[in-house]
Amino acid sequence: MATITLPLFPLSTVLFPDGVLPLQIFEVRYLDMISHCLTENEPFGVVLLTHGQEVRTPEGQERFSPAGTLASVQDTTASTPGLLQVVCRGGARFNVVASERRTNGLWMAEAELVENDRIVRIPSDLKGASDALDRVLASLHDVPQSRWPVQPPFRLDDCGWVANRWCELLPLPNDQKQSMLMLDNPMIRLELLHDVLDEHGLITS
Repeated sequence: MATITLPLFPLSTVLFPDGVLPLQIFEVRYLDMISHCLTENEPFGVVLLTHGQEVRTPEGQERFSPAGTLASVQDTTASTPGLLQVVCRGGARFNVVASERRTNGLWMAEAELVENDRIVRIPSDLKGASDALDRVLASLHDVPQSRWPVQPPFRLDDCGWVANRWCELLPLPNDQKQSMLMLDNPMIRLELLHDVLDEHGLITS
């Protein structure tokens, strides 16, 4: 797979392909990063923060997972000076090959892209996960689309897409979400999520 150079944004969350990520940006290092990404039409990388704080401190030292997801800026709003509201969309997954922190605190990385999930139709024994997600989506009809936690296009017959959406919606520990993110087999990912949904009584079919 291809290797790219990109800035990293360590966060206390896991971004999945096609996921929606709203951010409030106020640190100079990330304001500059977003500006560059918009100007060059390039993504940045979201990685799970495993040590340290999202906001830089003089004594802080971030550590993060060596794998993450590309994020493309979809929309920005600057309603307050020095504060940028950003909505991003998850893209391809990647593995960090090497990384270094610049003097302004921004992490840069050489990353190897991970092959996208292959499209696998949901088998009948896992259809309950898709049906449950469909019910969640139907419950949003009175909510403005811009506030939906899941954005179209909906692929309710695709194992990887449905599994990723449940990884975002369920209150799973971040380390578990990170493991789910990097699973190569989307059907196995959905099987694991189906079991969690069943345990919580969300499978009704």
